This record gives sequence, structure tokens and C-alpha cells, in this order.
Amino acid sequence: MGKLITDGAVPKHEQLRSILQRLAADDLPAGAAIPSERQLMVEHGVSRITVRQAVGQLVSEGWLTRVRGKGTFVAHRAVQSTLHLASFTSEMTALGHRPSTVVLVRDECVPEPETAAALRLSPGETALHVKRLRLADGEPVSIDDAWYPSARLPGLLERDLSLSLYRLLADEYDAPVTRATQTVAAREAQADIATLLGTRDGSPVLYFDRVSFSGDEPIERSESWYRSDRYRVTMQVSSAAEPAAPPTASAPEREPATAS
Repeated sequence: MGKLITDGAVPKHEQLRSILQRLAADDLPAGAAIPSERQLMVEHGVSRITVRQAVGQLVSEGWLTRVRGKGTFVAHRAVQSTLHLASFTSEMTALGHRPSTVVLVRDECVPEPETAAALRLSPGETALHVKRLRLADGEPVSIDDAWYPSARLPGLLERDLSLSLYRLLADEYDAPVTRATQTVAAREAQADIATLLGTRDGSPVLYFDRVSFSGDEPIERSESWYRSDRYRVTMQVSSAAEPAAPPTASAPEREPATAS
């Protein structure tokens, strides 16, 4: 039997909202159904209006999601990232998520002119192509399609590419990523991207295009696509006269500088 809710200083719908939020945060996995309206009314001694107020708040806050004709379910909580330079693996671990990677492509070939220019390659020079699907807690979050200069990183494709490439670059090749330039745009997911991310064709995704450097030398050119419902980026901004404080990670979601 659930906790009966009584009149008090805190409105009934707020009391029920707190109960359901704890249920979604601690007891039920993402995708699990919450009790029906009728069951909540009986267990907590509240009206249908109170139930709908509480559930509606949690839906608007992203804790729950409604599926027409089926019910209300625990939503997949978005991965919350901040703007700083770190690998996907290390950031997800630091935020309490379980990162994993599926390697889709590992190849050496001549890249497109835009990528060759970004990596300062000579005409016809090859580069290492690594494409990976990144997951947090078993759920697809992003696709990373990256290129690296072959001459600088011999044997890279024989390494375990499911781990952090940034750590590998630093530890094995003495080429730590020290800075990056990046642009972010909103796009519609093409069919191949949507399939890999487990979403619908045309769904909104965040698109990142970045060039990473080790010192003054470009070491990576990458394109990434993120599910906008499972990944968010936070940042702190300030006026030109007042430098911004270092960014900090907020509650449970790669960042523009999180790729490999």
C-alpha cells in the first residue's frame, strides 16, 4: 500500500510529485511504466485531478513520458555535458554513467578534401578513419566519425578502439589533445544516422564538427551526431569584462570537446 497523502503545508499534488520523482529516479528503470491513474488514486488517497497535476509536472520536467494509448513511462534521462576538453569515456564515467562503444569503421584511405585540409595533409595522402557508436548505460547517445593523420599515428587501427582514443593518443603517441575548434548545429537525422541512434528518420539531432590539436598540429577531424533527447550541453557565460568561471557538470548527460 502506498503512502496516503493528507492535507498540509505542501499541496497534495506536490507531495505526489515528490513520491513519483523518487520512484522514477531510484526504483524504476528507464522505459518502465508507472502505476495507472486509478492505482495512484487508491494507493495515495488523492483525486484524479491531483494525479494529473503531479504527472503533468514530471512530464514537463522530463522525468516521465506519455505514450498515447499505452500509459506513462519513466523517461530516458539525458546525459548532461559541459563545455570542456575530455574524452567521452572519461566524462561519462565521471558523471556516473556506464560508457561503451561499438566500432563501426576502422580503415586507412584518402579523406575528402575538407578533412585533408583540416589535417594539413598533402594531396593523395591517406588518413586513419574511425567511426564509432557511443553509448551511455547501454543507450545510444552519439555517432563519432573521425579522421587522424596516418604518419603521426602508426598502428592506431590495431589498438582497442572501443576505449578512449584521447587517452591512447596521450599515453602511446605522446600527442595529447590540448585544444579544439568546434561548431554545433541542429540537423535532421538522415536514415543511416537515425537507425544507429535508434530514433526516427528526420528526428532532431545535434551535429558537431570539430578539429582537435596536439600543440600546434591538427590530430583529429571529427563529425558527431547526438540524440537531442539524450544529450544536452551546459555552459557558463559572462561579459567580456568578467571572465567566466570553469564549467561544472550538472545532473545526469559529450560536449563539444568530448569526442574520443
